Amino acid sequence: MAKAYWISCYRQVTDPAKLGAYAKLAGPAIEGRGGRFLARAVATAAFESGQMERTVIIEFDSLEQALAAHASPEYQAALAALGGGAVRDLRIVSGV
Repeated sequence: MAKAYWISCYRQVTDPAKLGAYAKLAGPAIEGRGGRFLARAVATAAFESGQMERTVIIEFDSLEQALAAHASPEYQAALAALGGGAVRDLRIVSGV
């Protein structure tokens, strides 16, 4: 079974306090559903249409596990806490 990855790029942080509240809830919610943080930093370099922005990569054992983590009540509570505090591009992709 192929692994799956959440890739989240932060285009803009509009409210750092809301982002902090999100992070306190999201980390345990994601890890509690089997997610493993692989990267969590501002890009070191960006090429082509890339941007120097905060990027988070999380690995899951399966696509189903990744989708279930996103739909979980715990993660949905984290999203509610974020409440417009950041503009993000979040993608869930299957591994090869």
